[in-house]
Amino acid sequence: MLDVFITSRVRRKIIVVYAKYPDFRTHVRGLAKLIKEDPGNIQRELKRLEKVGFLLSEKQGNTKIYSTNKHFVIFKELQSIVIKSQQAHQNKTKRAATE
Repeated sequence: MLDVFITSRVRRKIIVVYAKYPDFRTHVRGLAKLIKEDPGNIQRELKRLEKVGFLLSEKQGNTKIYSTNKHFVIFKELQSIVIKSQQAHQNKTKRAATE
């Protein structure tokens, strides 16, 4: 369902991770391993999401660590949409399995 509103597959995966787990912190390569996407594409999307305020970053040595900005103006709403979308997908999958 989220794919209709967030058309970038990589951006969608990143938003789901950070909205569902707001205390999650990682660097580009760690996230690439987790969501199985190209680090270059991830880096580009992380920069976009940081620019709009959804993510925060901090330098640790020469590594940039990204985390959720829980004070982002629509964070709670976005988190709710992600959770509802995943629940709807799970319910749809369960129904298809029983039919």
